[in-house]
Amino acid sequence: MVPELPPLPALTRAEGELVDAYLEVVDLLGRINPARADHTYGALRAAQALVGRATALRDALTTMHLRGESEVHADTLARALRVLDGERRSGRVIVPGERTG
Repeated sequence: MVPELPPLPALTRAEGELVDAYLEVVDLLGRINPARADHTYGALRAAQALVGRATALRDALTTMHLRGESEVHADTLARALRVLDGERRSGRVIVPGERTG
């Protein structure tokens, strides 16, 4: 039986788009990370897709700003990121420690 995830916190549509686009960028950066990539082709494809996802991220932030959403509710957005497995997904972006042995 799969454990039930906590519900996503209430987000505006733009906040939801921000979280989604951010995680998509993180996923792509993880695929590009030269310390983790296996093949240049996969990293190249991820880098090409990154442009579009970065644009979506910018657009979500622009929408928030234009709607008067001038504050980022970091605690709420962090909860949403955790529910959506953001900690594991962002872990692929960092440089792994050296292997010993």
